[in-house]
Amino acid sequence: MRVLPPTLLFVSLARLVFVSFVLASAVSANPGPGSPVANSLPAATPSEPAGGGTRQAIEALREIVTLQKSTLAAAREAEAASDLEDLRPRLQKIVDGYEALLEKHPDFAAGWAAYGLYLCDPAVQERRQAMALLLRANALDPGLAVVKNQIGMLLAEDGRAIDAFFYFLAASDLAPTEALYHFHIGLVIDEGRDQFLMTRAWTRTDLDTSMLTAFARAVALAPDRTEFAYRAAESYYDLADPKWEEALAAWSALEARLEGKIEIQTVRLHLARVRWKQGFAADARELLAAIDAPVLAVQKRRLEAEFAADEAEENTPSPAASTPTGVK
Repeated sequence: MRVLPPTLLFVSLARLVFVSFVLASAVSANPGPGSPVANSLPAATPSEPAGGGTRQAIEALREIVTLQKSTLAAAREAEAASDLEDLRPRLQKIVDGYEALLEKHPDFAAGWAAYGLYLCDPAVQERRQAMALLLRANALDPGLAVVKNQIGMLLAEDGRAIDAFFYFLAASDLAPTEALYHFHIGLVIDEGRDQFLMTRAWTRTDLDTSMLTAFARAVALAPDRTEFAYRAAESYYDLADPKWEEALAAWSALEARLEGKIEIQTVRLHLARVRWKQGFAADARELLAAIDAPVLAVQKRRLEAEFAADEAEENTPSPAASTPTGVK
């Protein structure tokens, strides 16, 4: 029997929603054509139920999922360490349930996938074991896009950018309308650029083009995901030849749909930097002067220092200009 470590962590809402979607997909016995579930699991037939499991296995997984969702929701809402510790028996019961399920149904791909994703959750954090389970699920059913994406995430966290890239790419091929997978492609290219270049299989131009394409696809597929739009706008700085005009358009579009003061002023810090780079110093300083949120004070001072350093560099005479005529 596998026993969880004693430390419990808060559960992030993003991970909880992500896992809930996967588990809902895993236990669906008859996904409809064109649905997200249909992209994750083969259609069920009386002789070959969804995810490689029997009706009994699917029902057992459904019961585990019900307990898992309520337990992780409680962990997310817990306010004290003692509250989290009280959840240990329930978290352990989920582990025991998965162990019993997979001992009885070892070829149930959806079960391995769900268990692996559960161990990735911040409330559990058993990443090494999770990787083994996810690889088993992937071997049993290579058509589970969400499993490939999660394997890619674990590889990326370990600094294996190229390996992660191919898993993200495979996930996006299986589920081309899932924005998250395209976002991860853009992110791993940007953050692992040096690894790609060292292989000499990619040029900087190739990487820049692929990164922009991936981020643009993610934003197009999920226009309401502010974090996608934010990272896509930042990516214009990361190019070998930054695209300031495109960055200006991206930040302006994002600013137009934000409402919170902090969020808007954060974007305006970026707009100030972009206008400065474009040579519009007055516009940049006007935008910067309007930033008054205390939480952004450090970022504002950094940008002011960047402006001052650029001006100092421009006003410093070159050695050739400062050398008197006739002096060598």
